[in-house]
Amino acid sequence: MGVLTSRLDVPLDDPHGFLEHLKAHLPDAIPTDAVLGEATVIDLYGARTRLDFRGSVLRIDVEGEEAGALGIAKGTAAYYVQHILGDRCPDLRWSGDGAGTRDLAHFREMRVVSAFDVTPRMRRVRLAGAELARFATGGLHVRLAIPPAGRAPVWPHAGAAALPVWPTGEDTLATRVYTIRAIDPDAGHLDIDVALHEPPSVGCRWACEARPGDRVGILGPGGDGTKPAGWTLLLGDETALPAIARMLETLPANARGQAFLEVADAGEEQALRHPAGFEVHWLHRGDRPPGTTDLLIEAARSAAWPDEGGVYVWAAAEFAAFKEIRHHCRKERGLKKGQHLAVAYWRRGRLQGDDEADDHE
Repeated sequence: MGVLTSRLDVPLDDPHGFLEHLKAHLPDAIPTDAVLGEATVIDLYGARTRLDFRGSVLRIDVEGEEAGALGIAKGTAAYYVQHILGDRCPDLRWSGDGAGTRDLAHFREMRVVSAFDVTPRMRRVRLAGAELARFATGGLHVRLAIPPAGRAPVWPHAGAAALPVWPTGEDTLATRVYTIRAIDPDAGHLDIDVALHEPPSVGCRWACEARPGDRVGILGPGGDGTKPAGWTLLLGDETALPAIARMLETLPANARGQAFLEVADAGEEQALRHPAGFEVHWLHRGDRPPGTTDLLIEAARSAAWPDEGGVYVWAAAEFAAFKEIRHHCRKERGLKKGQHLAVAYWRRGRLQGDDEADDHE
């Protein structure tokens, strides 16, 4: 298959104001010195995306070698246009490859193969489906679409803007973001590890009640992992354990670094494969509730940081821990944006689903 291309023209009342808003929303992608009259080229989920302000029209050209990447990039671009323009946003319709299709190339219907407890608080669900190669690269996570109990699932489809159109009413799907713990595209299956907690979320209940043959949808992948570095630091609680375990298994054999994992107790430790030059440390929380300790930030401060050579930090945890780790990386260690990724997978006191940006379990 050759290069796939799509185009979207968006009329703007205030091109300069739109560009400034776009810089604020995408600070890592849009250069601060980007100006009207000069095209800006960025990478959106593996697709080359060109932004060209032509008078009062923004022209967006997207090129990709795979339909799923093209579709995600188109949907992402349309999302930011809609978000910035709000009620003033016109109907958005792409031309070119994929125009008019209702298919979401990055969606798959899956069926449950098996489910079992890896540890008392971690449950693994194996899902089987077709054409899974695109989910093996390009991101650690997928968005799980869980149909309502007792109803045949109605899956999302692509709208004219390339964004998913989700079913509503009795067909509403519960969605949660999970890490692909392991994947075998040739065998046609992947594993999702779910951290169990109280009170149980929609995702926890799904994992505990999953039975062979149950249908579920996935969209993705997304979510960055580590970057090549001379020394790598991985930090996370049990919600990040699947991602860190997968990264450890896929690091180069000569990789060096440390991983610190906060769990409840020794019963939650897992045997993880990792390079010989990597140390894995388990931090036991004990009776303290999740999200209330300083174990991860103290681990970051006491880590065996090298005196020289490039470093990279990947961290994911509760919101408070995330803020402390990010502050340590940026202010105390002076790491640049390209040297660390710290994210909040959850927030203490907030039910999953209260915030669309806070639904990773």
